[in-house]
Amino acid sequence: MKDFYKRFVKEELDDEGRLLKFSLDLKDNFNFSYDVIDELARLEPEKVAIHWINEYGEEHKFTFRDLSEKSSQVANMMLDHGVKKGDMVMAVLKRHYEFWFLAYGLMKIGAVLIPATSQLKKKDYDYRFKAASVSYIVATAEDGVPMEIDAALDGYDGIKEKFITHGMKDGWTDFLSEMNKYPKEFERIPTHVDESMLMYFSSGTTGYPKMVLHRYSLAAAHIITAKHWHHLDEGALHLTVSETGWAKCAWGKMYGQFTCGATEFIYDFDRFVPANVLKVIEDYKITSFCAPPTMYRFFIKEGLENYDLSSLRYSCIAGEALNPEVFNKWYEYTGLKLMEGFGQTEGAVLVGNLYGMEPKPGSMGKPTPLYNIGIVDNAGKPVAVGETGEIVVYAERGKDLALFKEYYRNPEETDKAWRFGMYHTGDTAYMDEDGYYWYVGRTDDLIKASGYRIGPFEIESILMEHPAVLECAITAADDPIRGKVVKATIVLTKEYKDKAGDALVKELQNYVKRSTAPYKYPRRVEFVDELPKTVSGKIRRVEIRENDAKKNQ
Repeated sequence: MKDFYKRFVKEELDDEGRLLKFSLDLKDNFNFSYDVIDELARLEPEKVAIHWINEYGEEHKFTFRDLSEKSSQVANMMLDHGVKKGDMVMAVLKRHYEFWFLAYGLMKIGAVLIPATSQLKKKDYDYRFKAASVSYIVATAEDGVPMEIDAALDGYDGIKEKFITHGMKDGWTDFLSEMNKYPKEFERIPTHVDESMLMYFSSGTTGYPKMVLHRYSLAAAHIITAKHWHHLDEGALHLTVSETGWAKCAWGKMYGQFTCGATEFIYDFDRFVPANVLKVIEDYKITSFCAPPTMYRFFIKEGLENYDLSSLRYSCIAGEALNPEVFNKWYEYTGLKLMEGFGQTEGAVLVGNLYGMEPKPGSMGKPTPLYNIGIVDNAGKPVAVGETGEIVVYAERGKDLALFKEYYRNPEETDKAWRFGMYHTGDTAYMDEDGYYWYVGRTDDLIKASGYRIGPFEIESILMEHPAVLECAITAADDPIRGKVVKATIVLTKEYKDKAGDALVKELQNYVKRSTAPYKYPRRVEFVDELPKTVSGKIRRVEIRENDAKKNQ
């Protein structure tokens, strides 16, 4: 099983094991479910692939044979229930182990998996169902998820069947009970490496979330993520905290980890409690860990000295800019240097502190050799060392197997992203004299808070529906614990001018929570007489951010 991942890539290392060159080397019919899960089930049937626990004491271990058999059962079931190649299947499964059965089963039949967070509301589902023409859905019975989905289906008749797990509801099919009726063997169906496999909804700043469509090759692209950023091997027990609804799950819990022979540890929890996660690392002897900076801040506040984290051999960080203080505190206690990485829903790790590099606290690291990356100005010309520009990937549109295929049903946004023979990330940075990249911000107004990507447009639209709100602007605000939080700057209507205060703040926050995923609500609200605008009347969010920064100096 050692070096199994080399079946799918070409790489060159230096004498100290640091990565110099890396590229995908895939057959036309590459399919992760067949070529990795089923093959590892043949080679190492009893090797534990997933060690799953939840916060209520339930525990399961699934071997590669288990994953192979259960994904085959799902494939047989889905075909029998009418799912066809190319059908869009949404999964709202939190961190439940059924997600992995479903994901690999859908791969076998060529259906497209659409992961979604359980925090979505009726409005979110309504948009997603219609935008992607979702045909089937598999969801948890927890957190009122079926209720929100059923409410959205009042205006959408495209769902052919609804599967449910962790509970039951009228009109839904029990996922596990139905799955267990089907054979554990499945004959390979032809698929192509360039065909569609996975799609995420990714928040934007001027509209509703874009649909990021990936091909089968993405699963192999994440080998670099697991092998050279997470630094995993056959003896690793890796924990990435992400819920399955986010692209970080694909980064840390679905593909590269298994290809490297590691065991994926899944902690299924509802609410992040720092003490609980630290206790899990201590009790289960986690060797590799990845989380956004916000979680590390909470760990430090909780008191690292109260836990035995000596099993950890490697720790990574992504999702937000890293505060050097967090880097230093973690290193002081664990002896581990946080290896920051940068990437997007649209690909694998683009810039990172890979194994063997000496990280500079606060730097994203250097471009990874899977991509040809640069920093350019508005005209697409490379900028000088120390000069801020946009991070781009030099690649022919739609031809790079390590990048997304397109923004589904959105040729305008796809055209906008691919200009001058390069993919534009929308993120800005500068490079220092040693080749390290330092993150600056978005070219637009996308907010990154607590590991989430949040677009202002949707929150502003919801707030504008409240009778108290005349105008509003959503921006990111600095926070000592979370790094960044969502802030709403609001101009009140005449009827509410004299009601500005804590009670109205709470009312508006709850108003947002009821209308969309709770993580999007503004943790800070400021009432103002007017918003800064351009001559043409557009709100200058950058001025709001600059004013906030001055206040914090």
